Parts: sequence; structure tokens; C-alpha cells
Amino acid sequence: MTQKNDTLCKKPELVAPAGDFEKLKTAIEYGADAVYVGGEGFNLRMGASNLTLQEIGEATDWVHKRGKKIYIALNIFARNYHVSGIRSYLARLAKIPVDAVIVSDPGIFLTVRENAPHIPVHLSTQANTTNTKSVEFWQRQGVKRVVLARELTLGEIREITNDSQTETEVFVHGAMCMSYS
Repeated sequence: MTQKNDTLCKKPELVAPAGDFEKLKTAIEYGADAVYVGGEGFNLRMGASNLTLQEIGEATDWVHKRGKKIYIALNIFARNYHVSGIRSYLARLAKIPVDAVIVSDPGIFLTVRENAPHIPVHLSTQANTTNTKSVEFWQRQGVKRVVLARELTLGEIREITNDSQTETEVFVHGAMCMSYS
């Protein structure tokens, strides 16, 4: 769920995880406004299904034809070899019109800004943003959206969102994906 601090309340964006193309299609067909996926090598769900760059390109086309958005998770806790390796990945990803990348590490954030400045950046919940000044800091760096820490109360989320000019996003289902049938 996302919200930007405006005089008029903006409709929340429902963002759903999509580990593979089948899950991506299901999320969009059942009402998600956007999906986030992991690419190979640079996200925290390395044991899960992830999309190749070719699949990200196909998924982006499919999602955009339906008027929806796709975000690519690059939210690893980076080591030096990740930072150097992500440059070539970004060079290829930059040719795909993804709607944003999701980062948690300042080094990865800087590498994205240097190598693919046209791609909007969302700050992952893994960055543990828990206050308005942190949101302000990331906004000044060029982050378009901040995914707030999962530990915040509804009151804290409201306060941060009302006090900032940056889009905010929150997990509404907690730390674990769930299903109800």
C-alpha cells in the first residue's frame, strides 16, 4: 500500500510479490496495481524463484500492456563483489522500461544512480526506515518512495506519511506472505 502526502488522499497502490511469471500473472489478474520481482543475483530471496533479465523484459511488456507496474528488487546487503557485479546487470536492466528498482543498501543505491539514473528508486523495508528525518534524508538523495519499516505502528506510519513529501509504502500483511482460500 502506498500513499503520497497530498491535500487530496490518493488511492493506495496494491503491490504484490511475484516470484515467477505465473505468480506475476495471478497477482495482476486478481487486482494488484503493481508487482515486485527479484532478478538473478541481487535480491534477498535467492532461494526463491527469480526472473532472468529476458523474463523481466517479457514480464514488463505483459504488465505494461495491462496498465500496471513492475518493480525490480535489488535489495541485497551488498559486499564489494556485489557492487562491482551489479554494474553490468544495471547496464542490461536499464534497457528494459521497468517502473522502479527497490534497494536497501546505500552502495547499491549509489551504483543505480550512477549507472541507471533514469530508473526511479524505491527504498526497501530492509533499510529499516522508522522516522520522518530518515525519509527526508532519502528523499534528498533522490529516492522516489520509501517502504517503511514493518515494526512501525499505524500511528507512526500516519505521522511519518503526513510529515513527508515522499511516497511511502507499508507492508499490510506483515513479514510473511500468506494465502487465504
